[in-house]
This record gives sequence, structure tokens and C-alpha cells, in this order.
Amino acid sequence: MKKLFAVLGLFAFMATIILSSCKKEGSGTPDNSDEAIAHSNDEMRVSNEIDAVSGEVNLVLSSQAGFAGRGEEVETVICDATIIVDTTANPRTVTVTFNGTSCLGDRTRTGVIVVSMDANMRWKNPGATVTVSFQNYKVTRISDNKSITINGTKTITNQSGGLLINLPTLNSIVHLVNSDGLTITFDDGTERSWQVARKQTYTYENGVVLSVEGNHSDGTVSGIAEWGTNRFGGPFTTVITEPLVIRQDCSLRLTGGKVTHEVPLFTVNAWFGLNETGAPTSCPGTAAYYMKLTWSGPAGNIHTTIIPYY
Repeated sequence: MKKLFAVLGLFAFMATIILSSCKKEGSGTPDNSDEAIAHSNDEMRVSNEIDAVSGEVNLVLSSQAGFAGRGEEVETVICDATIIVDTTANPRTVTVTFNGTSCLGDRTRTGVIVVSMDANMRWKNPGATVTVSFQNYKVTRISDNKSITINGTKTITNQSGGLLINLPTLNSIVHLVNSDGLTITFDDGTERSWQVARKQTYTYENGVVLSVEGNHSDGTVSGIAEWGTNRFGGPFTTVITEPLVIRQDCSLRLTGGKVTHEVPLFTVNAWFGLNETGAPTSCPGTAAYYMKLTWSGPAGNIHTTIIPYY
């Protein structure tokens, strides 16, 4: 039990992807390259934080007997935050206040997250839903001091039922993450609204495996995970075309998947879990994985960028 709670804690601390220097391939100067790379970076950071917070919510809810619907209570520890649980009110709440320390190694966090659940609901039951409120939740990347700040609410629904602490004895656990509008403030002061629809499937194979898919459709387009306005003022949609996979047996890193970003001037495809040549690779331990971005310019020529992430 303690081992699996440690795993849940690690899921809560899934590293924000750090983009390093890139190499560009193709002839001429890549059209829209700055916007393509910046938007891909922004979307990846925001979506990773959404998943990381979902992991922390699961950690808290699974450890609190009154929320989870289980008999035993386990102390919850988040290294850069304090936790206050109120089980007397309706809805019941858990307030997580981040203190800005660097215990995560790659980033610091400040702000507050409040998790609310109806007093008559238990997280282990199918269909149980919690509301997560972001209150000036600011994440700063230590490597370059770049930050994003998230405000607004999202819901997490335990579609399948079950607790992650019992995952080894279950086939899978499925959670749905939705938001009608999160406000994202980027480090340049730009403020935008993003919507979210993600399906998270947890399985157990040599450890915990998290697979993330888009769960929204618009016309003939399905698999949409996020949509809204990017920092450049243009509308976008992000479709997960191949599930994003995070594995415990690879130090809980993003080991594969593909997304497509649609913006007015171009379409960006991003593949994950690659080596420096852009080919799929096995778990590299502590070394870098690489992300491959491709997009076409106004003339129709294809541009490629391969960027390491950690």
C-alpha cells in the first residue's frame, strides 16, 4: 500500500517538460517557426500541469477515508504544499496551498487548489465527480524562469469507479477531466481562455501506466483535448491522435504519443518518445526523450524541429 501511494505521489510530481535547444531540418527559413514552437511548448506545459494536478487530487482523495469511501486513512504529503481537509461542510473540501519551494527540482509552484466533493459522494464509486478550483496556480520553470498561471475550475469524474491504490487488482480505472474555461496567463502577461476534455486511463504493467486521450468532438473532428485561444491571439484546437503514455517503469515519463495542433495559419504535428534522430526509442532512464514537430509553411513546404525534453 505504501509503495502504491508513493507511486501516486510521483504521478503528482510528473515533471513539466523542459524544452532545450532545437535543430531544424529542411530548406530555407521555416515559416511560422517561432509561433509553431512556442504554441507547442505552451500547450504541452499547460496540459502537463492539468495532468499533474489530477494526480495530486487522486492522491489526496484516495488517502482520505471520508472522501474515498474506504476504511483506512493514510497521511498525504505534497512536498511543496500544505493540505487542509474539511469534512464537516457540504461540499467537503481539500485546500492545497503551494509554498514556492523547489523540492520538485525542475519547477516551483505557488497559489491554491481547492478540491470540492458533495458530502454524500464517495470517490471510489462510478460516476463520482469532484470540482477542482485553481486560484492563481503559478508554475515557474527553474531552467529559464518562465511561468504559466492557471485560474478557473475543472471537474474530474471517476467514470469507472475504483481507487488508484487498488489498481494492481483492477483491469483499469478511467477518469474524465473537463473544463469549460481555464484562464491561462503566460510569462509575457498574455491572458487566454482554454477549454479541456481529457480521458485518463490507468492500467498496471510493471507499474502504473497512464494513457491520455482527447474526449471532445467538433463536427467531424474527434479526439480534441484542448481548444481556445493561444498566446498569439489565434484560435486553436489540440487533438490527441495517438494516446499520450506515461509509465512508472520509465521513471513516470512521457514515453510516446502524438498530438496535432490546428491554428489558422498552419497545422503542427508533435510526436513524443523519440531519440535524437526522431525515431521511437525505449526508456532512456535519465537521458532526454525527444519531441518531433512538423508543420507546413504558406508555400506548402514542410519544416521539422526535433527538441529534447526531460
